[in-house]
Amino acid sequence: MKTYLAEVLGTFLLVFIGTASVVTGGFGGALPLGQEGIGLAFGIGLIAAAYAIGPISGAHLNPAVTLGVFLAGRMQAKDVIPYWIAQIIGAIIASLALWIIVSGQVGGHTGGFGANGWDATKWGVSSAFLWELIGTFTFVTVILGVTSGSHTTAFAGLVIGLTLAGLHFAIIPVTGTSLNPARSIGPALFSGSVAIGQLWLFIVAPLIGGAIAGVVAKTRIFEKD
Repeated sequence: MKTYLAEVLGTFLLVFIGTASVVTGGFGGALPLGQEGIGLAFGIGLIAAAYAIGPISGAHLNPAVTLGVFLAGRMQAKDVIPYWIAQIIGAIIASLALWIIVSGQVGGHTGGFGANGWDATKWGVSSAFLWELIGTFTFVTVILGVTSGSHTTAFAGLVIGLTLAGLHFAIIPVTGTSLNPARSIGPALFSGSVAIGQLWLFIVAPLIGGAIAGVVAKTRIFEKD
């Protein structure tokens, strides 16, 4: 149970810090952070969670990461669904907390809640799908690499967080950068029908990307001969 509660807390930290940077400090905030600031917020949120709860649960914080870890042979099948449930709960609680905070805004909050989505007038669904799939594959591959038996380092959390930040720099203009079904589900529930309608892509594409990364890692490509 401690493992699953750690995933709830860690995912809460990641989603709350990241989406708050969008909602209250991002593009529409009084002091706009821009995509670099938002990317760093997500990366720093992940680093904080990784070092806070990593020793307890591994700090997956992401169903795509959990799927990759499982397919790489590093966790038991019985833990996959509980991890997913814990991660989604953490993301929903984070979005609920943010909703409560901004509901007290003078004049009311008229923006979104950091939900992912793509502008169909600029990007086709195939472009958005491939960005999320390739981005997640890259992200999970880095995670599985730096946490493999032969590459384990005390700086793994930092490397992973900076990788997430870098991917945000590249992908924010297209989809807002998900790479994480839980991160997308929480904000979408508070962001209206458009976000809900596009949510499927931010569940399917990251899971496929994470699965491919897990299968590749299963070949022991990251292990010394």
